[in-house]
Amino acid sequence: MVEKPYPVISITDHDEPLEFVAHSPTLLHALEAANIDVPYQCREGFCGACRAQLNEGKITYNQEPLAFVREGEVLLCCSRPLSNIKITLL
Repeated sequence: MVEKPYPVISITDHDEPLEFVAHSPTLLHALEAANIDVPYQCREGFCGACRAQLNEGKITYNQEPLAFVREGEVLLCCSRPLSNIKITLL
């Protein structure tokens, strides 16, 4: 059986892309595990503090966020990538 590769997270202004491993529940967890400082408050999609620009790729939400999310943005605390993604931290 061929193992499916993990999605890759590329971040503007960061040299090394990250792999989103299966045991990471959200993009926020994956970034924190890589020691990338990301603002957040609620971790549940209520406040929008972890907002980032989604430049490329597809994500899915673990639960639908209550915070307003503009077209082309993503909340890192409650989402995970479905493909390789490129983001800009706001």
